[in-house]
Amino acid sequence: MRAKNTCGHVEKNAMPKELPKKDKNPFRLTSRSALDIINSLSAHIAILNRNGTILATNKAWADFAKANKIRMRPDTVNVNYLEICDRDLSDSAENAGEVSEGIRALIEKKIDEFAIEYPCHSSHEKRWFYMRATRLSDSGQLRIVISHENITALKKAEEELRTQQMELNFQKQNLEETNTALKVLLKQRENDKHELEENLVSNVKELILPYLDKLHHAKLDSREKTCLDIIESHLNEIVSPLLRKLSSKYLNLTPQEIQVASLVKGGKTTKEISQILFISENTVNFHRKRIRGKLGLKKKDTNLRSFLLSLEEQ
Repeated sequence: MRAKNTCGHVEKNAMPKELPKKDKNPFRLTSRSALDIINSLSAHIAILNRNGTILATNKAWADFAKANKIRMRPDTVNVNYLEICDRDLSDSAENAGEVSEGIRALIEKKIDEFAIEYPCHSSHEKRWFYMRATRLSDSGQLRIVISHENITALKKAEEELRTQQMELNFQKQNLEETNTALKVLLKQRENDKHELEENLVSNVKELILPYLDKLHHAKLDSREKTCLDIIESHLNEIVSPLLRKLSSKYLNLTPQEIQVASLVKGGKTTKEISQILFISENTVNFHRKRIRGKLGLKKKDTNLRSFLLSLEEQ
């Protein structure tokens, strides 16, 4: 035999025999109005005696029993509710055992109230109920009032809210990861742009200016000199904004100190810098010393090239 869980009623073929008709309904409401009140409630209500026997139920209780095709009188009067819980073999047997223990604790006056949420799924839908049991006040004999309220809509709303919260958290995480990735890309773009500017300045100074300087010392006619001046002017227009950026990066370095610093950072030796800029090695060393001073490296055992490279990472 298979018993229903604690849905407030019992499943077919799971009920103990009814008590004798003489105990049909020993619990009497004091007035017709009181009966009308409990019958108007949506909760499924039953009243038990100290033995756990059902003395009375309301209309909602009986309607639920009819809907679930209980094989006995729908109000289940004179059925022992505790025996139903004890014999529950369904998937909610653990809840039924907890309900049985809670009602017995109420009867023994160990607690004043017992409440529990439990599943009560049918073959065609998932349902949840909230059960509350208390002792009836102002009663000559001990009576236990049990109510079962259908909270399926509330449970589904809670589940939907949890699902939405999980989706929001997932979207938030994706946005944070996207934002982090964009910051990395923007930083890399800025670094690439700066590196491109520096390479342009360096290439102009290393690959073009030396030849322009040689042309200045060559025997050119007026037309050739004019073309050379135009080329040099346009190059200065291209390079000057970038040199100004380097000047702000390298504090108050002079244009030639910036040239030397850029070549040092590029790994050029003193001799190579001398040849590129057409200045003596002593002049290069002089500029290196002044650069170290302006960068605060006078008394520090720090490699100038390493320090200049570190500035690009800041």
